[in-house]
Amino acid sequence: MASKTHFIAAPTLAQGWVVLALVTAVWLDTGASRLHAEAVGSNGLRTVTTAEVYAQYGGSASCRECHEEAYAAWKKSNHGLAERLPLPDFENAAFMPPQTFHHASQQTSLRVTNGIYQLITAGLHGSNETFKAERVIGNFPLRQMLVPVPGGRWQVSEAAWDPRTNEWFNVYGTEDRMPGEWGHWLGRGMNWNSMCAVCHNTRLRKSFNPATDTYHTTMVEMGVGCESCHGPMKAHNDWQHAHKDQDLVDPTIRKITREQMFETCAGCHSRRAEITGDAAPGDSYWDHHLLTIVDDSDIFYPDGQIWNEDYEFTAFLGSRMHDHGVRCMDCHNIHTLKTKLPGNMLCLSCHAPGMTNAPTINPVTHSHHQVYGYNTNGIFTGVNLENYRSAPVKESGGECVNCHMPQTVYMQRHWRHDHGFTIPDPLLTKQFGIPNACERCHADKGTDWNLSYVDKWYGTNMNRLYRQRAQTVARAKQGDAKILTPLTEMLTTESSPYWQSVAARMLARWANEPVATAALLNQLSNTNPLVREMTVFSLGPLAEGGRPDIVAALQPRLQDGSRNVRIETARHLAAMLDTNSLAGREYLAFLDFTADQPAGQLQMGAFEARRGDLTNAVLHYQKAVQQDPYSPPIRHDMAILLSQLGRMNEAVEQLEAAIKLAPKEAEYHYKLALALNEAGDTARVISELEQAVLCDPHHPRAWYNLGLARNGRGDVSGALDALIRAESSDPNDPQIPFARATVLLHLGKLEEAKAAAQRALAIDPHFNSAGLLLQQLENH
Repeated sequence: MASKTHFIAAPTLAQGWVVLALVTAVWLDTGASRLHAEAVGSNGLRTVTTAEVYAQYGGSASCRECHEEAYAAWKKSNHGLAERLPLPDFENAAFMPPQTFHHASQQTSLRVTNGIYQLITAGLHGSNETFKAERVIGNFPLRQMLVPVPGGRWQVSEAAWDPRTNEWFNVYGTEDRMPGEWGHWLGRGMNWNSMCAVCHNTRLRKSFNPATDTYHTTMVEMGVGCESCHGPMKAHNDWQHAHKDQDLVDPTIRKITREQMFETCAGCHSRRAEITGDAAPGDSYWDHHLLTIVDDSDIFYPDGQIWNEDYEFTAFLGSRMHDHGVRCMDCHNIHTLKTKLPGNMLCLSCHAPGMTNAPTINPVTHSHHQVYGYNTNGIFTGVNLENYRSAPVKESGGECVNCHMPQTVYMQRHWRHDHGFTIPDPLLTKQFGIPNACERCHADKGTDWNLSYVDKWYGTNMNRLYRQRAQTVARAKQGDAKILTPLTEMLTTESSPYWQSVAARMLARWANEPVATAALLNQLSNTNPLVREMTVFSLGPLAEGGRPDIVAALQPRLQDGSRNVRIETARHLAAMLDTNSLAGREYLAFLDFTADQPAGQLQMGAFEARRGDLTNAVLHYQKAVQQDPYSPPIRHDMAILLSQLGRMNEAVEQLEAAIKLAPKEAEYHYKLALALNEAGDTARVISELEQAVLCDPHHPRAWYNLGLARNGRGDVSGALDALIRAESSDPNDPQIPFARATVLLHLGKLEEAKAAAQRALAIDPHFNSAGLLLQQLENH
């Protein structure tokens, strides 16, 4: 924020932040694709029509004749009932007699009129309207209604029915979502076509038209049918009917391996972004999805426990169970979806003496809690399997899943087990706020009380890889630079590819450090596609910054064997990407089918910006704002693009809007100060910088610029104070002590100025300006 007579020029808005840093690190969790394509070679993609694909399917009803038992089990399962038309036997209890329930400032009424199920609730204009519930999504433990609206859209009601308690409730809890918000039930965040349909139906195609902002979504079959897991079976049906009563091998059957079935389950039981929106059973998960893993955000805890709505796959991928070959069907019946055995009996089918090569566990001596079927000495006394589910478990701590698969409630009523098989560790709670299962039951006792028992019972056994790894990731999430060496070692020596991937991603902020760069470059040839993808994620910004060695290292990944790696590489090499290449066409297809969501528009804007077309980039950002007008990050990132185009007044407007939506976000105040300075409105610069450091007292660039601004206004004492605060927040930035040296020089404090200049050179021996200033001081 310096004046023209000042020695140090303040950064512009674009220089003050890596352009599009926020947006390009986020992948959209979205639905199916408008352009359905499969790779056929280096010449590009072949479009496969919906008619071609759907002609291969026979429908679940065609399976019943030969597979009656499996069909009956599936039909009543949550898969079989994942989406359906309203049925009187199911819906009458929810709609008859008419009823009304209140949620936050709103109310919703439910009724049946002439056989039509209706919701009377707030529409787009805020007043209550009557909507027709034409489909039902979900089964147990909650059901929501699907309502058709113009443009081929189906929206998911926030009103949900709990079939266990026979009551309506709001899936948002106490939130009061308003019309116009992205997450309102009529907004894009609750749009069935994009957010829900692909996992609640069989071989769905979203078919979004960006030009008209409309959908023509189709599916083979409503609900998760037999062919969702077994693949298209019409050829099998035809062959079987043609060769009835003949003892012949069916040539149409393609066996799906355990690993392929696991990845088929993962397609819907993971938090991920869709690449193609057109996965089929047997396909590689990595060719169709971009997995969300532990990172700097609050999506997962540092030890891998689920935090946000993360589903099961990612946590399980990081578990020892996965690493030792356990897969979904080992514990779950594939047709009913229920566990094969109840309670501890399921765990002990592997962990009892002599059962498998898994560690033998006595649930009493291991848990130090009472366990049904065992006496206090840990001697098995027997259980009745038929009655086990309702057996009187004395203490919940005696159930394996309550310690190693703790539950978290989502959508107000849906309790989900964490599939990371994590180890309860109150020390991690004390150090980093990572939850532990002990405290879920004994919250009233406090962390120290729980930790004392864990130390007493398990002692030094707790200081194992699990704890050490969680501590490393937690410190990395905090930005602790001292963690660079342990994190690099984790990437190099970790036996789990998932945790290698986490290390690779967490190294992004230190990727320019030689030790991190070298370690990451070595992982570009890792045999695991997730490790390679996350390695590209962290090295990519260096390539965007113009480092030729990194560009050269990443270019071969455009021909990687896994599509997830090709997509991530194309994102970072967008500036030089050949859009006629396989990776280029895949990436354009990916951008095309995410265009119905604001995050997709941001990705398209980022692509245009990287290729130098800022004008078109801004158009995509404007569309993203239209799709989600209440998102501060979108407005923040658009402001940066506008500033690059010299449209400073518009940039200021967007930052002011972002601050109105998120008044305590320091970064927005900081960027607004820079934008105001560029726009010539210097009167507000200092107040916005002061607001930034008030919101975040450890924002080094805000303190640095505040020091420059105060000095420019003649407040030398305030300037030095701000620069000292900046240096304490970031002791590795040589510009800060250099700025302090120039201020001290003007005050005539030559020795202090010399010390500050020496400090700058100690941080960066190649800092020429500091060297010249030091020479000037020494010649006095």
